[in-house]
Amino acid sequence: MKNKLAMGAAAVLLTATSAFSQTTDQSMDHQAMDHQYMDSDHEHVDLYRANEVDVDLFGTASAGKYTLDHVSGSRVRNNTRLGAGAGLTYFFTRNVGIGGDVYSEDTHGSFIDSASGNIYARFPLGESGFSPYAFGGGGYQFDLSNVWFAQFGAGMEYRFCHNVGLFVDGRWVFPNETKYYGVGRLGVRLAF
Repeated sequence: MKNKLAMGAAAVLLTATSAFSQTTDQSMDHQAMDHQYMDSDHEHVDLYRANEVDVDLFGTASAGKYTLDHVSGSRVRNNTRLGAGAGLTYFFTRNVGIGGDVYSEDTHGSFIDSASGNIYARFPLGESGFSPYAFGGGGYQFDLSNVWFAQFGAGMEYRFCHNVGLFVDGRWVFPNETKYYGVGRLGVRLAF
């Protein structure tokens, strides 16, 4: 498990480093010309930009190690926990940002089940509105067990317009005292 965690953390770090170096090597004018759309005033507006603040509202689904290692329809139906959460991310450059999120899956315990912080690397695909991304970080789990954890994952966002998009992602979570588990998210992203 420690080897998987180290390999995952290394992959996220390499991805973020690559995205940062790619962004700093290009001029801002070149970036703005490559990834724009026309707004209602017929002005070009970049869908993904530097100094962007994103607010996420999402649903979650999490499954434990046994379910992930032995996937079947009945195990997923019977052992998956559903929840909801929110997040905030700031992108320093067009491709690299930091953010945090919280979510709850159990209304009987702590109000917040998990809180985490991550480094994000995103790679917008031309003017399509699609942007795959990778992330990694860590946080603290308040419900079921009080443990620290490391995590890494990947996802895809589709930006409809300058300020609104949908996203889906998945992450592997490695607590320091319990077995690993996976969390999937599906939500709306508001960009400012």
